[in-house]
Amino acid sequence: MKFMKRVMTVAVALSWFSCAMPASAWAEESSDKVDILIPKPAEFFASLFVFLVIWIALAKFAWPKILSMMEERGARIKASLDEAEKTKQKAIADRKTSDDLVVDARRQAADIVLEARRDAEAERARIQAQAHAEAQDIIAKAHANAEEERGALYASAADSIAELSVSVASKIVGRTLDEDGEQRRLIEHYIKEAGSLNAD
Repeated sequence: MKFMKRVMTVAVALSWFSCAMPASAWAEESSDKVDILIPKPAEFFASLFVFLVIWIALAKFAWPKILSMMEERGARIKASLDEAEKTKQKAIADRKTSDDLVVDARRQAADIVLEARRDAEAERARIQAQAHAEAQDIIAKAHANAEEERGALYASAADSIAELSVSVASKIVGRTLDEDGEQRRLIEHYIKEAGSLNAD
């Protein structure tokens, strides 16, 4: 409304100025050039009247709508700016949340990898221990089997040597020795002592 009052004040001042201009111009009617530029009083007042009517109509009917439209547009622009600011803040918050999720996911992935490595190391150690125990058991069984085979071979060899010794001794002395008696046990005893000395 203040703007409208200022416009009306300026219009009234211009009207009075326009009214004054012809009065000063009429004083110089002698000049033909000036007569062309100065309007006739009847045309001037008619034009001024039409101008004032149009101006009043515009001020009464069009200007309030223009002001209302400008205010609405300003309100829409302000609402759009507020909405844009809210969207910006929400985007910043969403970005921060996304970054936090990414950091948490990376931390969880690192924990999972570390735990997997620990499990793998524990499984590797368990497998190595089991393999070592199985190897020791296999070696122990192999030693036992070798000892059994060695004992069997030694017993067989001792028996063969005893029989051969009895046979050789019988031929040397010219009579038959008792193969199941004292001579055979004595030969077997010597063979065992010789075997124990070789084993040492």
